[in-house]
Amino acid sequence: MFEFEAPLWRWQGDAAWHFVTLPHDIADDLEELSAPRRRGFGSVPVEVTVGSTTWQTSVFPDTKAASYVLPVKRAVRHAESLVEGSMLVVCLRPIDT
Repeated sequence: MFEFEAPLWRWQGDAAWHFVTLPHDIADDLEELSAPRRRGFGSVPVEVTVGSTTWQTSVFPDTKAASYVLPVKRAVRHAESLVEGSMLVVCLRPIDT
């Protein structure tokens, strides 16, 4: 399991997607551990906890950031009162699907 703190940011496109970028050291460790788990587009299935909310999703490689990005869906943002710029404490665990 990985735990880190990072800001929530909004994708600057038409959609209102919000993400957290994984720290580089965690992204590197995840890259090593995830080889057998990777799916399409290099995504890695994970279980995530932010505050009291836990959900399953995937993290996706982001070549610009040289890391992975974690999408934070609207239901989680509302449940945890998160807005763009909020600092999140994220617990992330790769899962087998």
